[in-house]
Amino acid sequence: MTLSDQDVAIRDNTDGRRFELEIGGQVVFADYDRRGDTLLIRYVEAPPPLRGTGAADKLMRGVAEIARAEGRTLTPLCGYAGAWLRRHKEFHDLLA
Repeated sequence: MTLSDQDVAIRDNTDGRRFELEIGGQVVFADYDRRGDTLLIRYVEAPPPLRGTGAADKLMRGVAEIARAEGRTLTPLCGYAGAWLRRHKEFHDLLA
């Protein structure tokens, strides 16, 4: 399974404090905490069937766009989120 460049809808599950992207009945998510103007990304996980499909990349892109729209910076505590941000220079301005 590979993902197309179709528009994806990132859901902000505020009760669960996580951003979610549902693909084919599976959910990729990023646990977060909002602290002032900073969005701490605690953990990113994709279910095994979605790993390697670009699902986590699409989720992180959406999270970064949400942070930018809200005027927030990002602090990645998760190794994947940190590596993703280092690889995407267009979002370096969001690093706290």
